[in-house]
Amino acid sequence: MRLHTIHTLKNGIRVVHNQVSSTKIVHCGIMLDIGSRDESLANQGIAHFWEHMAFKGTQRRKSFHILNRLESLGGELNAFTDKEKILFFASIRDDYFERAFDLLTDITFESIFPPTQIERERHVILEEMSMYHDDPEGSLQDEFDAVIFEGHPLAMNILGTEKTVKSFKHSDFKAFVRKNIDTRKIVFSCVGNIKIEEVIRLVEKYMGYLPRIVSTQQRKQFGGYKPKEVRLQRPVKQARCAIGRPAYALSNPKRGAFYLLTNILGGSGMNSRLNLSLREKYGFVYSIGSQFVPFTDTGLFVISFGTEPSQLSRSIRLVNEQLRRLREEKLGVKQLSSAKEQMLGQVAMAEESNTGYMMMMARNLLDLGRIQSLEEIFSRVQETTASDIMKMSNEMFDEEKLSCLIMEPVS
Repeated sequence: MRLHTIHTLKNGIRVVHNQVSSTKIVHCGIMLDIGSRDESLANQGIAHFWEHMAFKGTQRRKSFHILNRLESLGGELNAFTDKEKILFFASIRDDYFERAFDLLTDITFESIFPPTQIERERHVILEEMSMYHDDPEGSLQDEFDAVIFEGHPLAMNILGTEKTVKSFKHSDFKAFVRKNIDTRKIVFSCVGNIKIEEVIRLVEKYMGYLPRIVSTQQRKQFGGYKPKEVRLQRPVKQARCAIGRPAYALSNPKRGAFYLLTNILGGSGMNSRLNLSLREKYGFVYSIGSQFVPFTDTGLFVISFGTEPSQLSRSIRLVNEQLRRLREEKLGVKQLSSAKEQMLGQVAMAEESNTGYMMMMARNLLDLGRIQSLEEIFSRVQETTASDIMKMSNEMFDEEKLSCLIMEPVS
C-alpha cells in the first residue's frame, strides 16, 4: 500500500507526495485543471500552444537555459495537454530535486511568451499537425471525438486548426491564462525518496508567494448526444473504423465495473474477445481494442480497428456479434473470476510506474478530491457481478445508441 501526504498552501495550491525509499530518481509535476475543452472555436489549440511556449522563455531564463537545465544532468523535462489537463513534469536524480522544482514553477507561472518564439513555435505546431494528419490511427480518434461530442468543446482537436494556430498573438496567451488559471485547481505531485518536510519547504519557497486566484470560468456540460454513422474518405490504404458512444463520468460509481467490461471486450490482453475473434480466428485485423475514457461530466467508449476495405463490413458484423453476446449471455463464474484477476494484475503493474503514479495522484486530487488506493480499486472490481456486467452491456452496447465512423481509402 502506497502512503501519501497532502498539503495545501494558503493560496489554494495542493501538494501530494509519496515517499519511495528504494529509488534515486524523483518524479514531479505541476498539473493544472485546464485543457482543450476550456477553449472556444476562436482559440482552439491555445492550451496546447501554451504548453509549447512554456519552454520558450521566462523572466529568468531563455529557451536554451530551460532545455539544458535538467538534460545536462541526465534528467528529463516534459509536458502534455489533453482535453481537461495540462501537466509540466520532470524526472531527475533526487540530489537535484530543488533544481527541478525551481524550473517547473518558473515555466508554469512565469512564462513571458516571447513574440519571436511564438512565430518559431507556430511553424513547429503546424508541422506537428501535418504529422498528425499522416497518422490515420491518431486522427481516427480525433475524428470520432468530433462525431460523438458534436457542437461541444470536447469535439475540438487538441492541436487546434491551421487557422487558429496561425492567429495566436502574445495577448491571446496572456488572456487565456488569466481567464482559466485557478490556484485551487493546481496540484504539485511528487514521487521519490524525499522527506515530506523538504517537499513542503520547497513548495512554500517556490509557490507560496503566488496570490490566491479564483476563476469564474465554467466548463460547458455535455448533453444532447445523437447516434450517427459517418463515412470519410482519406488517402489511406486500410479502412479504419471507430464504434462507440458517450460513457460514464469520473464520479459515476459504475466506472470501475465498466473498465472491467471494456477490458473483457477489447483490453490490452491478447485474450480479449475482439482480438480472439477478429485477429486470431479470422485474421481480419492486426490490432483491435476498446477504450473507456472518463471525463468530469461524461465519458467516451470506443472500439477501433483497421482492416482491408473488402473485409470492413464483415469485421463490423463480428464486432456487433461480440457486443450482442455480452448483452445476452451472462459470464460464467470462471470467466468472470479470470477477467477480474487479469484486470487486477494490469492495475497493479501500472502502479509500479512512479511516473504514472505521480500523474495519477495529481488527477485524483483534481477530479475526485482524494487519492484512490489500490485496495479501493481492487474492492470495486471484486464486487462486480456477472449480472452487473450483463446489465451494463445492455445499457452501453445497445446498437441503436452506438455511433460509427468509417475512414475509407479515396476511391
